[in-house]
Amino acid sequence: MTVQMLSPSDRPVDTTDPHAVRQMIRGGRHPGHTAGLAPGYLQGNLVVLPGEWAMDFFRYCQRNPKPCPLVGVSDAGDPILHTLGKDVDVRRDIGSYNVFRDGELSERVGDISDLWQDDMVAFIVGCSFTFEKALVDGGIPLRHWEQDLTVSMFYTNLETVPAGPFGGGMVVSMRPMSHANAIRACEITARFPNGHGAPVHVGDPAAIGIADIGKPDLGDAQEIKPGEVPVFWACGVTPQRTVVGARPPICITHTPGSMLVTDIPSHRVA
Repeated sequence: MTVQMLSPSDRPVDTTDPHAVRQMIRGGRHPGHTAGLAPGYLQGNLVVLPGEWAMDFFRYCQRNPKPCPLVGVSDAGDPILHTLGKDVDVRRDIGSYNVFRDGELSERVGDISDLWQDDMVAFIVGCSFTFEKALVDGGIPLRHWEQDLTVSMFYTNLETVPAGPFGGGMVVSMRPMSHANAIRACEITARFPNGHGAPVHVGDPAAIGIADIGKPDLGDAQEIKPGEVPVFWACGVTPQRTVVGARPPICITHTPGSMLVTDIPSHRVA
């Protein structure tokens, strides 16, 4: 009898295990969005800056806890985030990275090991994916889960509080749901301040500067069915928008929707 041995890359992955998910991503097997992966665990947005820019960005996050709830900060030059799980390496454990140079998006890569510098500081900002399992467990369906989409994200006219060169408008994520579910979603997500907490707006998109709800600035469009309303949460992509104005010589972020999956249970940040 011939026994066929599976290589590590061919073996099934337990997508409920955050460490296994990171290993899958590190191995180049999942470059896409992380919604629905490792449900019940904290996910985070990434911002990497040169050391001389780090303190201003730290202050920016402190002044804007709704879009920028800090859940982790690395030591300068150290890409391993020891407080967020086993062997969490920000250079390799995110499926896709955006590289900005002087405020302009210059490239998109799957690994930033060659770009890492000795003075770089990595910031992890909480993500609304963290509370999504709680919504689903509460009986609130999420269309982007059901249709395997990247959540819709929009630029708004909601201004953040500036710090040094960092400032500008807030980015929001949108999830359509019934009026009754919107009320329940406010109650559930308020328990997750490190995942952006309760929504910043419910209803008319024009009130926060969104001209066309069918054309998100980032992510995928989602149908809003009769009887539903759009519900908007502050989004950790906000720092990417501020980078355009701040224009550091280099800044590395996650690609929207492709998050860092941590070993921290969601209930510990609720």
